[in-house]
Amino acid sequence: MKKLFALVVALVLVLSATAALAEDYTIYLITMDLEDMHWVSVDEGAQAAVAEAKEAGVDIRYVWSGPTTGKNDAAQIECINNAYADNADVILLASNGPDTEVATIEEYNNDGVKFIYVDSPANSDVALQTLATDNTAAGTLAGQTLLDALTAAGVTEGKIGIVNVNAATVSTQYRETGFRAAFEGTAFEIVETQYSEGDAAKSQEIATNYITDGVVALFGANEGCTVGVGNAIAAEGDDCAVLGVGFDKSDAILNLVASGDLVATTAQNPYNMGYYGIKTAVEFLTNGTTEFEDMDTGVTMLTAEYIAENNLL
Repeated sequence: MKKLFALVVALVLVLSATAALAEDYTIYLITMDLEDMHWVSVDEGAQAAVAEAKEAGVDIRYVWSGPTTGKNDAAQIECINNAYADNADVILLASNGPDTEVATIEEYNNDGVKFIYVDSPANSDVALQTLATDNTAAGTLAGQTLLDALTAAGVTEGKIGIVNVNAATVSTQYRETGFRAAFEGTAFEIVETQYSEGDAAKSQEIATNYITDGVVALFGANEGCTVGVGNAIAAEGDDCAVLGVGFDKSDAILNLVASGDLVATTAQNPYNMGYYGIKTAVEFLTNGTTEFEDMDTGVTMLTAEYIAENNLL
């Protein structure tokens, strides 16, 4: 009986240890929408890291959520509320409303939910880590690329239009700031920014109006804006001398660059945002680590030559 009792105790201990190792953690990724390929890539990176964690014995329930009606502060806050109600342990958040979401984030952080910012941080320092592009530097790189293209085309002055998402999204505002900096001290005039909420059709309409007004170049601040800018230039035909540079990467954008309708696009590394965001979440959940350095996930300028050399299409 003693041997049987000891065996039962040992089995209970083994099962308890296994259960502790395989504790079910819930991690949410909440992005600005569920449509842009940028967010699809963030999700792909997150899923890859989740799979690695599961192979290591960490049981994670992973959910990708976001507004289904486009970029909307209230809708994204509702997604955060739903994640909290679903007992999320960690939320990877690409904040659409850096100010409007602060109260919600800090309330849930105080109640034990940890946040990791991916792509776009909120204006609260409670997050474990921020994994994002240095958007100001990336915007400057996009501006310099466009300036070089204009110079090569013999264009040394003229008006430049910007199609941005909205006035509240921090990441795209930083891109615009960096872009404008590239033209300081030149004879180019950057006219008043127009906003499209990242909608490709609306962006194309805005870009077409810019072209009608006589701009020499255009900048699209995110995927939808860039598609709209490229489509507007393409619709003008081969005689259109307007040059365009954009941000983000999708098949539509790559085709616009490859066809010459866009000079280049500034490609982020959204996969890394999701991948390393989950890695941080797992490290916190399994080991209690709370000190992490923020990560600049970098950009690459994609020209037609780069796309061809790297077989991106």
